[in-house]
Formats: sequence, structure tokens, C-alpha cells
Amino acid sequence: MVDKPAIQYVVEEAVKAGLVDILMITGRNKNALENHFDRAFELEATLRRKGDASRLTKVTHSTDLADIHYVRQGDPLGLGHAVSKAAMHVGRESFALLLGDDIIDEEFDLLSQMIVEHQERGATIVALMEVPDELVSSYGVASIEATEKEGVVRITGLVEKPDLGDQPSNYAIIGRYILQPEVFDILATTEPGRGGEIQLTDALTVLAENPNIAGGVYGIVFTGRRYDTGDRLSYLQAVVQIASHRKDLGPDFSAWLIDYAASLESASIASPASAGKSASDK
Repeated sequence: MVDKPAIQYVVEEAVKAGLVDILMITGRNKNALENHFDRAFELEATLRRKGDASRLTKVTHSTDLADIHYVRQGDPLGLGHAVSKAAMHVGRESFALLLGDDIIDEEFDLLSQMIVEHQERGATIVALMEVPDELVSSYGVASIEATEKEGVVRITGLVEKPDLGDQPSNYAIIGRYILQPEVFDILATTEPGRGGEIQLTDALTVLAENPNIAGGVYGIVFTGRRYDTGDRLSYLQAVVQIASHRKDLGPDFSAWLIDYAASLESASIASPASAGKSASDK
């Protein structure tokens, strides 16, 4: 995305929030992801010989971000199954879960807010966004109650990818969570649900409906910019918006974008007029 892999935005978000021990749950054919955060000794040596300090800094930035570990999921049995693979690494501590295909614009410090809320409440915290009706079937959707704090709600139940009309609200979970270690115990006995997968939503439902287990589940309603790189249109929008907000690229790119958008509008206006012309007129 622009000039770095999408996963690096996610790692940088975690590091910005103070999380520097990072475990990545990966699948088959993800060697490029691991290599990206590894050292590139030959390239680094070449840049040092050339005295190219600027490019050397960019190359080493990803390798120096955090202490990164990797575990293979093995069987692709769902998000809940992937999370369960972190149990040995995490132990009995709370932890953050960041999904790699969700990008939160760096201008919004969502993860830090979630960590503070977790520390204050001693509960699981998830990020919520209000989505239109046509998108509810793509998300886990929450039943919510207001709390004493604006923008923070208590979650009383969850439904994974409900049919339109069956959703308890239009507040959908996006890919940021602060989870209590008790979630591992629940996932260990969670049966496969929708799609034959072990759903994290099912484990969160148990925590939401039984607040005595680990403090319940609360949601922070996020109203900032979030991009879904798993969706082609959202991915393209993300590239454009991130580039537009970059201090180094933004001014020139935005100026070009305005001109380009104007040319598209001009072309769409001209098209109906030319459509009625005969071949001899053109």
C-alpha cells in the first residue's frame, strides 16, 4: 500500500501503542511476510558501501520495529482457531489481536484507546463500526447497551454474519481486539460454527453473556478511517487516501488527483453527447 506492505502498517500501529512483542499467526506460502521483517544483509552492506544512509534507514526500519515471532496455523479452521495458536506464547496475560487485512489510519489512535479502556474495566474490548444494512452479513454484529461513557458500549451478545433483517444492530466488529486470556479456555471447547470454522465471535459471545468470567465485553465505537484490504474497492481507496495524507507525497499527489478526477467528470459529461452521433459524424 503506497510504498510498504499492508502488514507493516499493522505492526507499526501495535508498536505505536507500546506493543513490541508481536506474534504473527501465518498460513502456507507466507514466507515473503517473514522475510520482509528479517534482515537483508547483502542489501544493507551495499547501501553502507554507497553511503546511502536514507535508503539504509528505510530498509532496516521494518527489521527494527519489534520482537516478532511466527507460528503456523496449520489447518485453516477459522479465526478462533488461529487465535488459539497463540496460547503458548501469550500465557495468562491479556493481549491485543490485530487482523492483518484491516488498516486503521495512523491519524486515529484507536488501539491505545482500547488498551486504556481495558485497563480501566478489566474486560475484553473490541472495536465497532456502524455499517450500512447491505454489509451486516459480512461481519460479526453486536447487541449493545449504552454505558456511562460516550463512544463506549457494553456488548450483550454477538451474531456472526447475520442475514439482513436478523442483525441485532448495525454495529460490526472490525479487526481490533483486546482479549482476556480466558478466551483461550473457551476456544479450546468451542465447536465449529458457521462455515465449519471455529469462530472467535462464538467465544466472545460466551464472555459477553457471562461477565463474571472475565469482566464482560465492551466496544469502542470507531468513527475514523479504516480500510479493508481484503476488498478490492476498499484496497484501492486505501492506497489513494493514505497517499493523499502523506506529508511527502500528499500535496503533489492530491493536486494530480483533483485534475484527474476533473478529467473523468468531463469525459462522463461528453460521453452521452457523443453517443448519439453516427459513424459519419465522428
